[in-house]
Amino acid sequence: MLNVHTIAAFNDNYIWLIHQTNSLNAYVVDPGCGQTVIDYLATTDLNLIGILITHHHSDHTGGIEKLQQHFNDNLTVYGPSNERIDGLTQPLTLETTMSIEIPHLGLTQVMAVPGHTLGHIAYYIDDKLFCGDTLFSGGCGRLFEGTPEQMLHSLTMLANLPDKTLVFCAHEYTRSNLDFALHVTPKNLQLIDYANKVDQLRSQNKPTIPSSIATEKAINPFLRCHLNETQVAISAKSGVDNINEIQSFTLIREWKNQF
Repeated sequence: MLNVHTIAAFNDNYIWLIHQTNSLNAYVVDPGCGQTVIDYLATTDLNLIGILITHHHSDHTGGIEKLQQHFNDNLTVYGPSNERIDGLTQPLTLETTMSIEIPHLGLTQVMAVPGHTLGHIAYYIDDKLFCGDTLFSGGCGRLFEGTPEQMLHSLTMLANLPDKTLVFCAHEYTRSNLDFALHVTPKNLQLIDYANKVDQLRSQNKPTIPSSIATEKAINPFLRCHLNETQVAISAKSGVDNINEIQSFTLIREWKNQF
C-alpha cells in the first residue's frame, strides 16, 4: 500500500512524499521547494531516493537542485522528456500511457496529459493519481501551452480511471473552484454537499486534497461538459446554442479564466 504525506509549500502548493508501507525509501512529487522537503524529512525515518515531476513550471521543479545537492546527487529524477527540466536522470518519453517499474514504489502507470503544458504527465500508483496541474478538485489547469482538445482528452483519460482513485493534485484551489462550479450548476446537490464539506475542512485549516475520481465526476464542471445540465448553463452564458462537448469545454474554460 502506498503511503502519502502532505507537505504544504508556498501559498497553496502541495508536495507529496510517497512510499510503500513496507519501505522507508521515499519519493517526492513536484518539489517546488527543496528546503521544505528537507525540513519535513528530518521529522521522519524516511530516506529520500527519488523525485517524480509532472511538468516544468518552477513551483513544481524549483527544489530539484537543492535536493540533489543535499543528497549528493543520489536521487533518481523522473519527468517528461519533452519539457526543459534541469536535473532529470530518467526522462520519460510517451505518447499516451506507459507502465514502468519504479524501485521501491512498484508498477507505475505514467500518462501523457497535455493541456496545462504540452509535456505534462501524471503518475498512477496503487489507485492514487498524482496529476500536477491537470485536474484539480472542482476544476482543471489553465491552458498555458496546450489546446482545449488536448486538455479535454487528458481529463477524459483521468475520468476513466476507477472511481475509487484518489486524486492528489498540486494546489489547494478547491474552494475557489467550487465558487465557480456553483455558479455554473447551482442546483447540483452533490456539489452543494461537497462545498459544505470543503468549507468545514478549510475552517479547520485542513487540506481538501485528496479528492476522488467519483467525486470529481459528480461535481467538477470540467468533467461534465458532455452533460445537458452543463451545456445549458454554458449556452446561456455564451449565447452559443446547440454546443457539443468540445465547444462546451472551450467555453467553460474561457468563462473560468474571466471569473
